[in-house]
Amino acid sequence: MKHPDLIPASMSDKTPFETELSGMMVEVLNLDIAPEEIEPEAPLYGTGLGLDSIDMLEISLAIGKRYGVELRADDEDSRMVFASLRSLARHVAEHRPK
Repeated sequence: MKHPDLIPASMSDKTPFETELSGMMVEVLNLDIAPEEIEPEAPLYGTGLGLDSIDMLEISLAIGKRYGVELRADDEDSRMVFASLRSLARHVAEHRPK
């Protein structure tokens, strides 16, 4: 069964967990935008939000500390995991310790 916090009302609406995760990203990276401005389907890396590999490392460390999910740069799925806020939130939610 899918968790209701992971089901958006529409593709542009954020789930509660996506909202939480975008707030953590803004805080950790000291971004000059509000968490609400991070679109759930927009790319995080490069052209979308404009994050780079150092930003991704900082996000990975914060996620590991806060949610207990290890994200590794050498993981072949990391590009898909960091494709968007939505894909990152889905991955973290699915791999969090119960």
